[in-house]
Amino acid sequence: MTTSNDQAVVFVIDDDPHIREALDSLIRSIRLNVQTFASTDEFLNFKRPDAPGCIVLDVRLPGLNGLDFHCHLKKLNFDLPVIFITGHGDVPMSVRAIKAGAIEFLTKPFRHQDLVDAIFAGIERDQCRRRAIAAVSELQRRFILLTGRERQIMQKVVDGGPNKKIAAELKLSEFTVKVHRSHVMQKMKAKSVVDLVRMADKLQAGGKTA
Repeated sequence: MTTSNDQAVVFVIDDDPHIREALDSLIRSIRLNVQTFASTDEFLNFKRPDAPGCIVLDVRLPGLNGLDFHCHLKKLNFDLPVIFITGHGDVPMSVRAIKAGAIEFLTKPFRHQDLVDAIFAGIERDQCRRRAIAAVSELQRRFILLTGRERQIMQKVVDGGPNKKIAAELKLSEFTVKVHRSHVMQKMKAKSVVDLVRMADKLQAGGKTA
């Protein structure tokens, strides 16, 4: 999963062809890939590459406005960061956008540098999200390699149970528990119990529990 800005894509959604052309030129000038769309439907129908990026979204669009479209994307679990641009912004509108998780809310005409800064912030946020997903996927791959007994012992270890107590609860010898515990640490590539606890927390947050 790449995190390089060379592969990042900025998606521009604006019904004004002049704005699209200007933003396309600006974004290419900072050596980023860009795709422009005249409507939200065009964007949704586009086969998006598996790459980090962000969306530059006009508020005033035919049909579903930008703010409502942003909410729709969140319902679809579409996580690309959004930067709003508008020629008719007001404070309540900007507050709503930021509360919904937007990176920035810029009123036209805006400084090019403000948009560039917001784009790079959006790409960085998406890169962090993608790295976190990749890390959880790797932990899930390791977790699947554990046997049922090893998963039991992993859970008890992260709950703070000493070997003797775990052995008594599972009706095993303490030696057997030590062997399984060693296998868990090796398979999960955990350097310490603290490391294993952190891994378990990430697995649980990612929907895969021990």
